[in-house]
Amino acid sequence: LFPEFAADRSFVERFRREARSAANLNHPNIVSIYDWGEEEGTYFIVMEYVEGRTLRGVIREDGPVPPRRAAEIGADIAAALTFAHDNGVLHRDIKPGNVLISSSGQVKVTDFGIARAASNAQEALTQTGAVMGTATYFSPEQAQGRPIDFRSDVYALGIVLYEMVVGRPPFYNENPVAVAYQHVRERPIPPRQHNPKIPVPFEAIVLKSLAKNPANRYASADELRADLLRFRAGKPILATAAGAPAMAAGAATADATTAMAAVDRTQAIPATTAVMAPDAPGPRRRTGAYVWLLVVLLLLLVGGLFLLAHELGLGSSTGADVAVPLVIGKTQQDATSALKAQGLEVKVQSSQNDAQAGTVFDQNPKPDAKARKGDTVTISVSTGPQQVTVPAEIGKNIDDATSELDQLGLTVQRQDKNSDRPQGEVLDQNPQAGTQVAKNSTVTLVVSGGAGTVTVPNVVGQDAGTAGATLGGAGFKVATKTQASDTVAAGIVVTTSPAGGTKAPKGSTVTMIVSSGPSPTTTEPVTTTTPSNTTTVPSLNGLTESQANATLANHELVGSCSATGNPNGNGRVVAGSQSPSAGSQAQPGSSVSYEINGSSC
Repeated sequence: LFPEFAADRSFVERFRREARSAANLNHPNIVSIYDWGEEEGTYFIVMEYVEGRTLRGVIREDGPVPPRRAAEIGADIAAALTFAHDNGVLHRDIKPGNVLISSSGQVKVTDFGIARAASNAQEALTQTGAVMGTATYFSPEQAQGRPIDFRSDVYALGIVLYEMVVGRPPFYNENPVAVAYQHVRERPIPPRQHNPKIPVPFEAIVLKSLAKNPANRYASADELRADLLRFRAGKPILATAAGAPAMAAGAATADATTAMAAVDRTQAIPATTAVMAPDAPGPRRRTGAYVWLLVVLLLLLVGGLFLLAHELGLGSSTGADVAVPLVIGKTQQDATSALKAQGLEVKVQSSQNDAQAGTVFDQNPKPDAKARKGDTVTISVSTGPQQVTVPAEIGKNIDDATSELDQLGLTVQRQDKNSDRPQGEVLDQNPQAGTQVAKNSTVTLVVSGGAGTVTVPNVVGQDAGTAGATLGGAGFKVATKTQASDTVAAGIVVTTSPAGGTKAPKGSTVTMIVSSGPSPTTTEPVTTTTPSNTTTVPSLNGLTESQANATLANHELVGSCSATGNPNGNGRVVAGSQSPSAGSQAQPGSSVSYEINGSSC
């Protein structure tokens, strides 16, 4: 607490009371206040420590903030203000120095306690003509010392949004009084004149927030937040529909605006300097009084002549001045109607732009400029974003496909899918190759995540042929071993490895242990014990022709393929079609026939 306030006992009491009140503002985007105290005449507030930087530091060190990130930060600030306003707390000093960005990117608004203490001390401060706040972020009504409400915080947040994307506030001067005058009287330069890459909807949000007349701003911080979120989602915004007049009639009156000692420091300001007009001269010098009287009379005479000429229409053949309305963001039809309603002619220029097709993204003269009835206003109408052709990405690696689409200005949305194709390979895309889409559109790529795992079917108790077909149909390769059993009939599956019901990679091998019938010597699993002049026929179910022939060759057998003739078949062995069946014995070199589900072998 500054020493000049610490000496005022009533102010200190308010400071204490409001510090406790601000401690009740428990919100993720508000720096928490824990306690307050006094040490050797210095009063202080204990608040949450946030590791990171102020937004002011971010702008100074990193430069302008990208509009989408600026909208995200602005929405978080607006969320904090909405919560505070709902609890009856007006901040009064929103500025980048009072916004903290944590190392994780979280936004925190600080100095609520100090701002509110100053707010409740207004009665005492205004007795000496003081105004609280920082000149650069004053609302017009705040600069004039007029009553303020929550829309004053909305204006200050508009200044912060402007500064984030432009890199500097809209009004700046070494003399704080000059800054206050600019807030009251001057129209801010539209952000897109500093950087044409700033999206039109974002500029409209900023200009609506900076309306001189509070009635033309967003009605609440929550309304501003909703528009920022709509902008981030690519949806139509309220500002473009309702307009964002940055200079409203009747907002700038000639009330005295206070003088300030620093541009970026919060302080009480003695109201001894008038922004709108100089103080009247004192009676100490009669000569000065006569001079002032003569000046006033001359001004009255000139003003009277001007009004007379105005009423008679002298010096003008086209009528009275009109303010050019804001039509950026409107449809061509609505913009034309709004301009013609003011007696203005319209010239339309069409070109590609990121704005929605058919909407106005620029105008000349700019909003609020003075024009004569009959003058022409040129509006630039978007034909839509630049169109690009979607390239073929199927079969490519996802990294290569993403890089190619990024270079075309397209956004990639990835969907993973289990497949026997190599991991990371693009399996499908939407839109398909050759499609014309708007720049910044999204292309969905379906990417192979590898084979994945599937459940091993339980085939215990089945005959070897049926069991092999079941396992092959589930996507497994099948190997067979025999085992003597006194309890399980020959040719019946005793067990499998991996066991049924467990998970195994698709395409991996499942070994079936098949009973060879009773044996007086062993019950241990052994490889096929048939005479050396025979071999066990393997299961071919679910294999491709090349896989089936390779499997038979490993068992010294020859494959004989036939086809079902189905043009839409999967090209794999039909379950139960092989002969001899799996698990039976055959002479080495003999033929095993099987049928492929397809038009040909």
